[in-house]
Amino acid sequence: MVIAARNAAAHIASCVRSASWAGEVLVVENDSTDDTVLLALAESATVFSHPFVTIGQQRNAAITRARHEWVLVLDADERCTPALASEIAALVDAAPQVDAFRIPRRNHFLGREIRGGGWQRDRPVRLFRRALRYDERPVHEHVMVDASAVGTLRGSLLHYTYSSLDEYFEKLDRYSRDWAAQHHAAGRRATPFAAVVRPPARFVAMFLLRGGWRDGAHGLVLAVLAAMSVAAKYARLWERTIAARPSAHV
Repeated sequence: MVIAARNAAAHIASCVRSASWAGEVLVVENDSTDDTVLLALAESATVFSHPFVTIGQQRNAAITRARHEWVLVLDADERCTPALASEIAALVDAAPQVDAFRIPRRNHFLGREIRGGGWQRDRPVRLFRRALRYDERPVHEHVMVDASAVGTLRGSLLHYTYSSLDEYFEKLDRYSRDWAAQHHAAGRRATPFAAVVRPPARFVAMFLLRGGWRDGAHGLVLAVLAAMSVAAKYARLWERTIAARPSAHV
């Protein structure tokens, strides 16, 4: 079991406890100023520090230390359910023919489980053979594995994302900045038009087409926030686009 955490005192004990069935629990942290380390140690996790560059690199640092053939990756705000734990134990004993598995996530926002808006289709690859690694991009990191070698489990992870809007806006600032830097470095450019057109399109897709309306006020606020996120990402990419023009340095 691998968990990457920073200043996760509100979650880390419950996260590690949900993974107590695993052969080992490795917590990789960086620069925590709260009780993250002490709380993880109190739950018998193995904790080590690693300088943060990207979340993929953090996870890879812990995977390298793993002793078992199969690795389950959790975020500190996630919980492994007993049903999922039983399914994983049976699966590993059966020597599966694939190298990795997607795991459905039941996502919560401001204390409520979200069942629409596209969140109901969230199935990241989280269980895989130890030889595999994450790519190390700043955003949208993923396990590098051929799609034909990936299965899907029935059990779910519980994901307690964004217990407050402060958390959302802190991540929005960091994520939109990293997204713009990553895409600009890859050669992508943006115009102000993208920052105007894409946000309402995201709102319509999330709230109407993907069923965000089923979650009532929570779904409405999430769709608005998603549109804001898209606007921030493309505005920052546009800023980098104009800054890179020769005339910007004259």
